[in-house]
This record gives sequence, structure tokens and C-alpha cells, in this order.
Amino acid sequence: MEEFKKQWLPRALIGGAIGAALMLALVWVLDAMPWMSHIWHFRNPFAVWAEWLIDGSGWPGPSLPNLCLAILAGAEVGVATLPFADSGRELVARSLVHFAVMSLTVGLWAAIDFGVRELPFFLVPLALVYALVWLGRWVGWYAEVAAIREKLGLAPGPSLFHWKESLPYLGFAFLLCDVLPLALRVCDAPDVPVLVGLLLPYLLLPVGSFMSGLSLGRRHGFCPLYPLACGAFFLPTVFLLMNYTALPHCLMAAVPALAGNLAGAARHRMKRKKGADAP
Repeated sequence: MEEFKKQWLPRALIGGAIGAALMLALVWVLDAMPWMSHIWHFRNPFAVWAEWLIDGSGWPGPSLPNLCLAILAGAEVGVATLPFADSGRELVARSLVHFAVMSLTVGLWAAIDFGVRELPFFLVPLALVYALVWLGRWVGWYAEVAAIREKLGLAPGPSLFHWKESLPYLGFAFLLCDVLPLALRVCDAPDVPVLVGLLLPYLLLPVGSFMSGLSLGRRHGFCPLYPLACGAFFLPTVFLLMNYTALPHCLMAAVPALAGNLAGAARHRMKRKKGADAP
């Protein structure tokens, strides 16, 4: 109960409030969009919200269920880091429960607003996000065990260009650069591929490669092969889902991974320097 009051409840309340605020802001913006003209028309937001709650105008689905689901989703996102803060069986159990609840919330919202046939469009990317988090935790544990073995004198020194140290991260890079684009393409619209054409190269790919490169650099220092691997892994995706004009998208994986790895390596050097200077 103390853990619930100190950690879960405040985060859930803040997340729920943010979810409600984002939903209301979205309704207000949709009401002002120039559907039949080129002029935005922002009305009094309270009047817009009153109309939306009364007759459901301004959004595909009914207003009250959408608002409740937005609050619930915000609360679930607010506590999302807590299930992954544990280890062992607790992490598996809590994260699976959180994934099930989050999937149920997103599934209800998608079914109400867009229909049951559109569920994969929302649930598949959600499942991939959790898979990336779980894989990231596994990589972290692997690195911690390797660090313990090194301190005990049970592991050899770093490999050339840290290629051995980079191996556990290649699974993450493959999932991010090859599996995720294929899943998004299945869920994408055939005429306007927004997920693969915009969301993937300009948000998911740079953020994912940067964060993984940062994690690798913080644990093992500069690993130049990992950014190259990220760019190489995305190359088949370019020719399979896009065309040769999308070849620069490989840089959207390689360059952020390099930047993250350099930042992590700088942090790694600072920690080692502080440890060496300590009496």
C-alpha cells in the first residue's frame, strides 16, 4: 500500500490528467481544422468541449468513452516505467500485466473509434514497443553481468573495436531497422504510407538508434561498428519497402546511433576517470 501511495498513485493521477488534457486539446484542434477551406477557425474551447460531450461532435467515436479511455491510457503511461524497474520474475509478471492492460485500453479505443478491423494497426506497434523495452532490459542485464565478471577477473579485455561488446545490441538494431518497418508496413495505409514514410524514418528510427547507441557507449565506450551495423540493417528495408531514393534514410539510423554512442562514450570516460582519481 505504501508503494502504491508513494509511486503508483501520483504518477497515475498526473498521467491521467495529461491524457485528458491531450484529448481535449485534440478535440479543439480538430474542430478548428479547415476541412472545407484553408482557414483555421479556433472557437472558444469550452464551447467546443461542451458540444463534444453533449453530442459527440468533433471526433469519430462517442465523447465520454473516449475521454475515459484517454484518462486511463494516460494513467497507464504514467506508471509505465515502474513495472520495468524490477528484475527477474517481478519484471516479467508486472510488465506482462501492464502490457495486457495497455493493450486492452488501446484496443477498446481503436475498436470504438475505427472498428475492430483496424485493431492490428494500433496493437502491433504497441507490442513492438514493449518488445524493444524488454530487449533493452536484457541487453542491460547482459552488460551488468559482463561488468561483474570483468571486476572479478573472469573476463578478457575489450575486443577490437568493441565488436564483441556490440553483439548483444545487434538484436535490438535488427528489430528496430528490419522487423519494425515490416510490421508498420502491414498496418500502414496502401495509398499514403504515413507510418513507414514519416513516422519511422523521422521519429522511431532516430530515437531508437540514438538511445541504443547511448546505452552501448555508456557501458563499453566508443563502439564504431554499431552505427555502421544500424545503417547496414536498414539497407534491405529501403529496397524492400521503399526505393533507391530512400537510401539517405540509412543515415537516419547510423548518424543518431553514432551521436548516441559518442555521448555515451564520453560519459563512460568520465566515470572511469572519476574512479581512477578516487583515493
